[in-house]
Amino acid sequence: MGDERLTIGEVADRTGVATSALRYWEEFGLLPAPARVSGQRRYPPSAVEHVGLILLLREVGFTLREVKELVGARTSGGDWRELQRGKLAELDRQIARMQAARTAIAHGLACPHDNVFECPNFADVLAARLAGTPFEEAHKH
Repeated sequence: MGDERLTIGEVADRTGVATSALRYWEEFGLLPAPARVSGQRRYPPSAVEHVGLILLLREVGFTLREVKELVGARTSGGDWRELQRGKLAELDRQIARMQAARTAIAHGLACPHDNVFECPNFADVLAARLAGTPFEEAHKH
């Protein structure tokens, strides 16, 4: 049954992705335009795996634009590793920012002052930020 074609609803059911998202992804260029039968989209079975790839890339942090670039590089022989290195560096920066934010909030909760705005440590961090020190460096207490 190599000629099996799936409707957009069938692809949506198999992947858990709304038909509106599938249409948008097609319009955006993430999904190849499917064949039409009586005006209805008919996807090859491989479309399910393609949608799965998009979902996986989105879950690890790639934007739709980046997914398009990454999938394009994968199929055209482009430098997909460089795209992944860039995303890894971006994720490392986000993780550092989130770790600093988590530490700051935990310190705020543990602060013995009734009002964190009266805390000398808070004042020091605020002064460092106002002086242009990045948050991750300003809050290394």
